[in-house]
Amino acid sequence: MGWVNTVIDAARQLGIDQERLFSEAGISLEALARDRWPIDFITRLWHAAEKCTGDPGFGLKVGSGVRPANIDVVGFAMQSAATLREAIGLVQKYQRLISDGGRFQILTGSRGAWIVYHPRQGRLAFSPQQIEAVLAAVVSFSSWVLGERVCPMRVQFSHARLGPLAGYRDVFASPVDFEQAFSGLLVENDILDRPLPQVDPGLAEMHKRYSAGRLAELEQSSISAPDLRQWLVARIGQQVPRRADAAKVLGLSERTLARRLREQGVTFNGLVDDVRRELALEAVSQARQPLAEIAQSLGFAEASTFYRAFQRWTGQPPARWRRERAGRS
Repeated sequence: MGWVNTVIDAARQLGIDQERLFSEAGISLEALARDRWPIDFITRLWHAAEKCTGDPGFGLKVGSGVRPANIDVVGFAMQSAATLREAIGLVQKYQRLISDGGRFQILTGSRGAWIVYHPRQGRLAFSPQQIEAVLAAVVSFSSWVLGERVCPMRVQFSHARLGPLAGYRDVFASPVDFEQAFSGLLVENDILDRPLPQVDPGLAEMHKRYSAGRLAELEQSSISAPDLRQWLVARIGQQVPRRADAAKVLGLSERTLARRLREQGVTFNGLVDDVRRELALEAVSQARQPLAEIAQSLGFAEASTFYRAFQRWTGQPPARWRRERAGRS
């Protein structure tokens, strides 16, 4: 929640109180008690902050204020790393402890390395300000741990410019391009490989072990079959959600999602079938809706396929099941 609180604090500094921000986002204040937020909650918060502040440079302001405490244990692990490159590698490894909203990639060249950010959005489209905040945070945090200002060789964003160029120059002190193939920073190799002033191998190892433990706990608890079942209930319609869709929303690979569900004794297809059964029984019990329409609303390409599934679920064709239920009521 450190990243969420950073956004809230930045909005407050611009005169937007927490109640107004959450109201605009359509999020209850009770959500602050959660350990983690879904990706779409965070995106809604960003869109709300963008609207309430009316500040095209809001993302840059958020990112520029990031310090170790804002990214919890990963930030402290980065402080004790040997080099900036190693510190950024820790972010790659333990990204999920900070946020499920994206991942970093490092592309090393002869003079420098591109630190590329790949957003991982849910159902809602990311606010470009989120991406600007992330890259500004990389520069801000790198400067903080290195003890001197880090100026990238180049900066680029995949989206169009949001505000005056002066705002970008103040944050990055380097050329900035927009509407490019990806969003990232090009940083000189000698900066990335420069020893950090607070390097502490023993402390670094302790932080790594703790981060690894936290990540393992998170991955074990991040997906539950009941939660996924509720997600399916909300989304099953003429198009049935695929395992790939669920994995993307959860920030997991399909293989990892399958393994987590298997550990809980279920499969994705089994959950889909169970939800379809529940929705079908509820719909068929209502005498007014034609069976063909029910079949279509549950994602069955043909009514006959729905009839066979219903026979498997109840031991009876849907028309007979409906008649017998009506006779008992």
